[in-house]
Amino acid sequence: MRTACPQRRPGFSRPSLASGGESEFTLLSGDTCSKPEDAGTSRWRTSFWPRILRGKGQTLGLLTPPRARRREEPVPTALAQVDREKIYQWINELSSPETRENALLELSKKRESVPDLAPMLWHSFGTIAALLQEIVNIYPSINPPTLTAHQSNRVCNALALLQCVASHPETRSAFLAAHIPLFLYPFLHTVSKTRPFEYLRLTSLGVIGALVKTDEQEVINFLLTTEIIPLCLRIMESGSELSKTVATFILQKILLDDTGLAYICQTYERFSHVAMILGKMVLQLSKEPSARLLKHVVRCYLRLSDNPRAREALRQCLPDQLKDTTFAQVLKDDTTTKRWLAQLVKNLQEGQVTDPRGIPLPPQ
Repeated sequence: MRTACPQRRPGFSRPSLASGGESEFTLLSGDTCSKPEDAGTSRWRTSFWPRILRGKGQTLGLLTPPRARRREEPVPTALAQVDREKIYQWINELSSPETRENALLELSKKRESVPDLAPMLWHSFGTIAALLQEIVNIYPSINPPTLTAHQSNRVCNALALLQCVASHPETRSAFLAAHIPLFLYPFLHTVSKTRPFEYLRLTSLGVIGALVKTDEQEVINFLLTTEIIPLCLRIMESGSELSKTVATFILQKILLDDTGLAYICQTYERFSHVAMILGKMVLQLSKEPSARLLKHVVRCYLRLSDNPRAREALRQCLPDQLKDTTFAQVLKDDTTTKRWLAQLVKNLQEGQVTDPRGIPLPPQ
């Protein structure tokens, strides 16, 4: 069963991987992903790259005045119960280290029920700096990995508020212009599989997922100047199922953008790294099925098949499990993924050269 791409395919600007099987993605501690010039290769450069985890927002209904409300009526929506003065108080308390932890907890609970919480956080004095301080304070606990559950919960409350800011249309552009997502990347670099670290990675991915969920070109342009793709690929390979799902969703959203697809398919090294990780995921999913994760993997493959050069390479390296009935039971009730998979197979068959017996011929 093939899960790895061949070493050479026509049409790509660089035909083979670097010596020693080195990955096309090079993870750095900075905000770009590049390869030393003496390697003679053009890696994931920035020149071409410019909640999923969130719960569903509550529907806010019209409320009758308290005196007119009958005893048997249901409890009012969450927003009506939120004391605005308490929200202001908690935001002010974020500026003080003594009161910050409780304020983080309370505000993170209210982020779904206060529609304008993001602008309130962004425009209040010192609030974003306080949230960033919470993030930076955790860095020493990353290496060596000594992060405790209490530390993880506290910083994840701060990340939840940043996710709120990232999701709001009034604050998203400023959030990106300040390069705040880069503060989260050290968390995505971690590899410890303990629960505090897994929770930290998952919440950090949630912030990025909230950004890409908007389908805005500005978001994709920003992410393509950073190392988010190699970070997602590493998590897709070795993270928990939920982390893999969010990371794959982020990659899918980048691929669905024309700029992202063009960049990933610009060189064979970039494409092959993505295809290799997707292939490993398919193999793992054949042993431990997950319909939710498989759905995103198939969508990534389908989008890659829209690129002529990637389509040619996929004819040689698409995992056999996606061609046979391996996932028939998993996808039994998922008509959308079955349709995507059928379209993927059709895309790879179209334009394929065969000999008189109908056997595909290798490319020249």
